[in-house]
Amino acid sequence: MNSQSKIRVGVLGATGAVGQRFVQMLQGHPWFEISALCASQRNVGKRYVDACNWLLRGDMPDPLRGCVLQEMAPGIDCQLVFSALPGGPARSIEAELAAAGYIVCSNASAYRYEPDVPLLIPEVNPEHVGLIDAQRRQRGWQGFIVTNPNCSTTHLVSALHPLHEAFGVEKVFVVTMQAVSGAGYPGVPSMDVIDNVIPFIDAEEEKMERREPQKLLGRFDGRGVQLADFVVSAHCNRVPVRNSHLAAISVAFARRPGLEDARQVWAEYDPLPQRLGLPSAPRPAILYRAETDRPQPRMDRLSGSIPGMTTVVGRLRADPLFHMKFLALGHNTIRGAAGGSLLNAEFLVSQGYLKAERPRRALYRFSP
Repeated sequence: MNSQSKIRVGVLGATGAVGQRFVQMLQGHPWFEISALCASQRNVGKRYVDACNWLLRGDMPDPLRGCVLQEMAPGIDCQLVFSALPGGPARSIEAELAAAGYIVCSNASAYRYEPDVPLLIPEVNPEHVGLIDAQRRQRGWQGFIVTNPNCSTTHLVSALHPLHEAFGVEKVFVVTMQAVSGAGYPGVPSMDVIDNVIPFIDAEEEKMERREPQKLLGRFDGRGVQLADFVVSAHCNRVPVRNSHLAAISVAFARRPGLEDARQVWAEYDPLPQRLGLPSAPRPAILYRAETDRPQPRMDRLSGSIPGMTTVVGRLRADPLFHMKFLALGHNTIRGAAGGSLLNAEFLVSQGYLKAERPRRALYRFSP
């Protein structure tokens, strides 16, 4: 892509926590520029600075403070919209925009499990963008929707993918320790989570067990995705950590590897987005920590060349019930939410689904 050009993008739900992360990560992006911020009807017409309670480290970007919030409907001046909407409203809003010709990169759950909608991690299943043609044909849409997975699934599947390709995953047992920011803002009341662990997150175990990993690791046959044939058992817990989810994972394989085999697979992992040099593709995609007490949320959630986009693994060891076990850590609101959608959009550009319309110059700057 021409480094002097820009693609106009909008953010749906720009005042919320994930919407703010989109706004933050898009500042100075080399390929995209924000041309529209959109919000619910009660905030339409307000300035961003007046409607948004900025929650992230650092100040609200100066160029957007006076931006007037728009309605989430066709007429937005952009080619692509990033959706930070809750699942309910996303169902109708995203469909209306896709039908009108917009490309929708969604962090919402509304369309993740539709058979003609890509559930995409570009390192894991880039070929699933082939569903876009079927989606447009079957629904009569001029645009289309691409989704990214749930934040807890993202780093589980990212860590498993190279192992699955090499050895064939058959069974997974996972226990998650998930940050409070995963519940949105204001999220879990402090009196509930401080000095406590909450052993239930609504619908989280169902997503990890039966919906997302099998689709993500499934095979695209030119018409649809044949789900991967393995079983997942999940226990999902909310813990008093601000950002990043930690997962304890045990795995059984079709072909049992040695521990050094697994470490080598992770070390040599060089998936397509990294080879393409996409702006938000982290290096490394997977970082192995050899220390006995890593990864840790506070120490490792911003690892890698793009802060918060790398999956960090460690504590690899033999498992007496399965073949091996390890920990995987990832930032839930960066790679597990806005950053996942952003990388999806960059991959769509690399595959010719999006092209710039006017020249502009920028440097990529993102400091979480």
